[in-house]
Amino acid sequence: MQERSTPSAQNGIALALASAAAFGTNIVSAQLAGHAGLSGPLIVFYRVFLMLALVIAAALIWRSSLVVSRRHWSALALFGISTALTACAYLSSVSFLPITVAAVVFYTFPILIVLAEPFLTPARFSLDRIAIALVAFLGVAMVVGPDWQGLDPRGLALALAASLLAAVQFFSAARCGDTGTLPKLFWSHLIILPVTLGILALTGLFQPPSALLLAPIAVSVTIGGYLVGFLLQVMALTRVAPGPAALAFCAEPVFAVAIAAVFLGERVGSLQYAGGALVVAAIIANVILEQKRARRLPAVAAPGT
Repeated sequence: MQERSTPSAQNGIALALASAAAFGTNIVSAQLAGHAGLSGPLIVFYRVFLMLALVIAAALIWRSSLVVSRRHWSALALFGISTALTACAYLSSVSFLPITVAAVVFYTFPILIVLAEPFLTPARFSLDRIAIALVAFLGVAMVVGPDWQGLDPRGLALALAASLLAAVQFFSAARCGDTGTLPKLFWSHLIILPVTLGILALTGLFQPPSALLLAPIAVSVTIGGYLVGFLLQVMALTRVAPGPAALAFCAEPVFAVAIAAVFLGERVGSLQYAGGALVVAAIIANVILEQKRARRLPAVAAPGT
């Protein structure tokens, strides 16, 4: 993977933040849909159809090719599989856990990415970035304020699996960064479709499309937030490395809590405000660190030119 320029990295982090805001709607509305009897994998399955239809329509309108280079096939396949499993695991975890606990467990993935990045990308090991990741995680924990009493181990296992799979998703997306946005969306979702169908078949959770009418508003918000969020995420990961992008996604639970407070009337306390401030501070520090790192790249590369 190639290093990104400073303007490209800044744009990537901005896109990641916008994606986090869109995804922030998902977990709240997914829980509402779950209370109506709609499983996470079922929503994932049907939103894939809508994404594929929109991508095909866009390709026809803009006469864009959906062909993918053979050297990106393996990374794209891994991206599609990890995306499907991440979504199914995370959205299913809230059927067994409070949103707060699921979010804290899931948002260990930025730390996993920062720790693994020096081994999987050209990025060097950075104590500064690890410190920022830990501060961001602490902020997330304060925002969601989890209650760990009487937790269902199935939910914990699903949330932890989602965290590990999210790390795989970010790295695999970065490895096929040269692939166009439309081909990447098309082929990844073509892979997601049978994966989620298999999960539904194994769990016996499949329901006809009419079941979505059990919670039409919640389903619409969940699917809409996903379509926008996923598109922006794919665009972000072509512009910025997995580590900085993952740290920006720590803003997602902050957006989720804000949405729950505004639309569901949930109370936000001083601890949550402080946690939100920590996340914002970590994101700002992340942007500054990325700018400094990008400025040093030409100086490092100069002797070899």
